Parts: sequence; structure tokens; C-alpha cells
Amino acid sequence: MNAILSQINYPEDLKKLSLNQLPQLAAEMRKFIIDVVATKEGHLGASLGVVELTIALHYVFNTPNDKLIWDVGHQAYGHKILTGRKDAFFTNRQLNGISGFPKIDESEYDAFGVGHSSTSISAILGMALAAQLKGETDRKHIAVIGDASIAAGMAFEGLNHAGDTNANVLIILNDNAIGIDPSVGALKSYLTEVKEGRNPKANNMIQALNFDYSGPIDGHDLPLVIAELKRLKKKTGPQFLHIVTTKGKGLKQAEENQIVYHAPGKFNKETGDLFPKIEENLPPKFQDVFGLTLLELARQNDKIVGITPAMPTGSSLKYMMEVFPERAIDVGIAEQHAVTLAAGMALDGLTVFCTIYSTFLQRAYDQIIHDVALQNIPVVFCVDRAGLVGEDGATHQGVFDIAFLNAIPNIRILSPKDAIELRNTLFTLQLKNTVPTFVRYPKGRSNQINWQLPFEKIDFNHVEKIKNGNEIAILTTGVICETVLNSIQKLANKDLFSLFHFIQIKPINKDFISEIIKNHKEIIIVEEGSIIGGFGSVVSQFIAKYHSNVKVTCFGIPDVFVEHGTVLEQMEICGISENKLIKFLSKY
Repeated sequence: MNAILSQINYPEDLKKLSLNQLPQLAAEMRKFIIDVVATKEGHLGASLGVVELTIALHYVFNTPNDKLIWDVGHQAYGHKILTGRKDAFFTNRQLNGISGFPKIDESEYDAFGVGHSSTSISAILGMALAAQLKGETDRKHIAVIGDASIAAGMAFEGLNHAGDTNANVLIILNDNAIGIDPSVGALKSYLTEVKEGRNPKANNMIQALNFDYSGPIDGHDLPLVIAELKRLKKKTGPQFLHIVTTKGKGLKQAEENQIVYHAPGKFNKETGDLFPKIEENLPPKFQDVFGLTLLELARQNDKIVGITPAMPTGSSLKYMMEVFPERAIDVGIAEQHAVTLAAGMALDGLTVFCTIYSTFLQRAYDQIIHDVALQNIPVVFCVDRAGLVGEDGATHQGVFDIAFLNAIPNIRILSPKDAIELRNTLFTLQLKNTVPTFVRYPKGRSNQINWQLPFEKIDFNHVEKIKNGNEIAILTTGVICETVLNSIQKLANKDLFSLFHFIQIKPINKDFISEIIKNHKEIIIVEEGSIIGGFGSVVSQFIAKYHSNVKVTCFGIPDVFVEHGTVLEQMEICGISENKLIKFLSKY
């Protein structure tokens, strides 16, 4: 049997195939995705689940003239393979390689950038209405929304608007009952009843929003999917197709363990088995420090509750969920709801720890200001994946939170330097917390193996002197303190430099900065956050106002979106790696 995928580079090649050849193409695409991800890593299960849908969409519709949006974008590996990026797919998520998500400046076939979820319906409706205004009535507009993205508020805002128009939009629900973790909520129950035929058609909520609903159909039945798309292609107005798929389809282990195989790391491409990870005697991930510490505290303090928007495994809130399921809540992909839910619970006397990735916290900015800070409600926000995040790239970098939080009154921002300090920060906050507090910590492992020590209360206003020097003071916040210390220790002129760690970024300890300036002639600030508006910006403003004769140099994330690569590569690009810091400091 001759290979087919090797002949396919663009959808125009795909259209030359007969219907009978497409199942073979699907099998080859699955193998290709598995082979590459097995060695290069990346997202796996989501793209395996939509292989047939991907082929059908490009077979039936005239992309890129017909607009196609994938939501969330980690479903789009097959789409990339069929749209001119097959030969570059091995560079996926690597420095200078293709992005792990659709990206409009990467390909004309990527109609919209989709690294975060639930944006596709609004975006595709905007494109459809624009086409309508321009008289381009022959163009089709398709959004595939899956991996639990339909449950977010923005998706419903889009559905609500689209159903009140005559726009030619086709919304395809890829219903696989799981995001990264299993889907939650009443909507999941509703969709399950629809799939199982237990919900009367008269109760169809999508039809109630004025969509022409069809389905549910088997998303792996390629002839059926193609036939249904051809039928819908001839129709006008808002259409909604409900397809049912299996995340990880075609790889036994990925079907059976969908959480792990969402992004499994390296594995044996022949057997599908994960390569054993030797984690004995390794320091813990910061996420596990958070999750295990919160569970330990929750055993002692029955007022503690945890909240996460769809990330119980990634954030390690799963540890508390397993022991106290009624006190650890997954609200689904709903960051705005998570923040305001936390506010309501805290206002009624509970001690609320709401864990949200930094990049997703951006989605709830109004709720942080209006529902929490303005009312001075003492929620503790655990800001996971703060700083550079590596291969997920520009859509997921956690480098803006210091800057966007710094502008908000009434709040406190903390950035522990290591696992022990994070552990003690959580302990201190559950003893008594009177203001909205944000605790930042990075993706990845700590440097401390023995971190589960007896709790100690922290004075957040205290600035720790890590190293004594005689001329130049380096100010840091968070885990980059270790990188800076390592850099200084390798210098021939290391005695010149003092090193200070500020766990509290806001309110900043201005008196201590003035004390530092009395004993040093120059200040260098290093952070793993945006230079504009970040920690260095706050310190620089204070020094410019009260100590204008002191030279200040800031290192951090420059005014660009940092693309995908390893964290070390990104640090090098941003000038905050050991190599770059040593090169700069050695000039003194």
C-alpha cells in the first residue's frame, strides 16, 4: 500500500484523493503525530482526537478562503500538517520552530491565534459579519470548539450574539468530555444526556439560541462527518454541529489515560509507553509544593478552601481534591467566575486560595479590580507559572502579572525565592490575611530537596540580604534570586556586589531601599517579569524621585512577546540568564 501523507502538503492535494483513500490518510496522520510528539514532546491527545474532523474540514471547505478557527489551539497539529507545515512539524514548540498553536503570522490557514480557550465563536462571528458587510456571501466561517472550551462564559456570549444574527457561521462542538482534566459542571451533564439520548430534542439549549442544531454524530466516522459537512456547507445562517470524539484516539494509552497523555512528554512511539522518569531525590515542582502544603494546612484549618479554573492536575490542587473534595473546587474554564466565587466565599469568612496560571489570570482582570480589590476582600491568589514558561511560548508567558497587578490599590504581591519560602508564605497567609494577596511562583522544579520543614511565620516586609558586597546592590524578587547568586559567585569581582531579595513587591519597602542606597553607589534590578511596569519599574520610580543621583539598571523581560523555546533559551534572549548576567557584571 503506497503512502498517502507524503504526497499531501496543502488542502488542494487532499482534495485530489478519493473518499476511500481518506481512512488510510487518517491512520498515517495519527502515526506521524505520534512519532514526532514521542521524541519532540508537545500536546498529543487533543490532536489525535480530531484527525478525521481535520481531514473532513479541509476536504469539504475551501480553506484559507473559508475561515477555520481551532479552539483550543492545541487541537490543531493535524491542521498544521495539512497546511504546508508537515516538513517543519518536527520543530514544533522549539526555538525558531513552528508554534504549538495556530498563529496568524505563521500561515494564511491560521485564521486566528488561539492559545487560550473559548475565543473562537466571537472571532469567527466577527469575520462572518465582516464578510457580510463586504458582500462576500460565498465565504464560509467555521469554529471548532472543544476540550471543554464551550463551558466558558465568552463562548456563551458569542453564541448568544451569533444566534441573533443571520451570519453564515458553523460552530462545531468537539465533545470529548475532557479538557486537560475531566470536564465539570451542569453543561457536561447536559451534553452527556444528549449523547446518550436521554434528553428530549425539545429541550435542546442550542436550538433555543436560534442555531440550526445537528448531531450528535460520531466524529471518527469519516464518511459520515464529510457527508454532514457537505450538507451544512449548502445552508445559511448560524449552524451548530455536535460531534463526539475520543481524546487520544488511536493510541491505547492516550485513550485510557487522557490526563497524562494530554501532553505526555517523551514516550515510546512503538508501544506508546511513557519512558520512566527518575524522580527520586529530585527537588519538587513548585506546583507540588503549593498543592501538598495547602493539603497539610487544610488538615489543620477547616476554613481553608481551594479553587481552580480547570487546572486541578496542573496546579496540584488535585491533592486537596482527593482528600477534601467538598473544599477544593474546579469551576471549569471560567477564570472570571473563579475570582468572584472566591470573593464571595472569602467575604463569608472562609480562607480562600484561588490558584490560577499567570497567563490565565489576565482573563479575570476586571474581577480582580472590581470584585476583590475595590472591596478589599482577602482572597489569596496563587499565581502559578509566573515568569517564563518555555515551549508554550508567547500565548502562555507569565511575565505581565507584576505589571498589571501593581497598578491596583489595596493589594499585596509576593514572590518567594524558593520552595521553603513558598511553603511558609502559604502558612503565614492562612494564619491571618486582611488584604487581597497574590503569590507568584514559576513552572518547574525548586532547588530544595528537603523542603517540608516545620512552618515558620514570615514578615513579608522584611528584605533579605543574601550576599554582602561593598559597592553595587543587586535587587531581586522571586526565584531568579538563585540565578543571580550563581552568577555573582562565578565572578572574579564578586566582592563588589551585594544581593537583596524582596519577597514583597507591593507594597514595596521604600525605607529599606533608602538604606541600601546609603551603602551602595549603584543599583541593579533583576526580575523575571516585564521591565515596563514591573518590580524594577517601581523601584526605579522611587529612586528617581528621592535619590536621583543614583544610577539604576534594570534587567527583565523586554517589551516584546517572547516566543517558544526552552526557559533557558528564553532567559538568554531576555538577557537574564547566568551567561548574560556574568558578561554584564564582569565589566565592573
